[in-house]
Amino acid sequence: MDVLGEFLGTMILITLGCGVVAGVLLNKSKAQNAGWVAVTAGWAFAVMAGVYTARAVGAPGYINPVGPLAAVISGKLEFPRALVFAGAEVAGAFAGAVVVWLHYLPHWRETPDPVAKLAVFCTSPAIRDSPANLLSEAIATFVLMFVGTAVVEKGIGGALAAPLAGALVWGIGLSLGATTGYAINPARDLGPRIAHAVLPIAGKGETDWDYSWIPIIGPLLGGAAGAVLANAVIVT
Repeated sequence: MDVLGEFLGTMILITLGCGVVAGVLLNKSKAQNAGWVAVTAGWAFAVMAGVYTARAVGAPGYINPVGPLAAVISGKLEFPRALVFAGAEVAGAFAGAVVVWLHYLPHWRETPDPVAKLAVFCTSPAIRDSPANLLSEAIATFVLMFVGTAVVEKGIGGALAAPLAGALVWGIGLSLGATTGYAINPARDLGPRIAHAVLPIAGKGETDWDYSWIPIIGPLLGGAAGAVLANAVIVT
């Protein structure tokens, strides 16, 4: 059930997270032009809901491949099991993106901008500069992992771990997310990007695969660094 939990938790994460982006960007949505604060708040609640969902089904509640990677680094999880979790999370992210596509089905043809449609599904940089974009994703994910380890893994947050994780993601989005859209989660970007590529979205453009490696490698590097430091200095 733990693998199913990671799948379902990540599906809920993307349904609510990409859902708020769709509401803000797509034409004739009642939330159109609600802005960055609405997007970051939506993603924060999406994280909380995703973690609760995953844990209710019996999963750890990583809903992000960076979590299993950190568990491998700390010696709490075998690498093959981490890959299984990561695969379930990518699949769940794809499924969540399909739900968003279906939910906003009439709005795609009302939105002529293919860039806005792509932005519903995956991230892109405000200024396209690969080294800077990679660094931004690494820094943001470092903060996610280092602070998240204190809140979630070390039990400081207790029963409030999921809301505090959501608040952390909200803070990251507000403070560090404006450069790249803060994927901070390889599954969050890759699963919906695949969905954009294969779904018959009315008037869609290119999927921007040239950029797609950054929201995968950046979070993995930053998450690994955050996990190493957390294991070294955070008191259990």
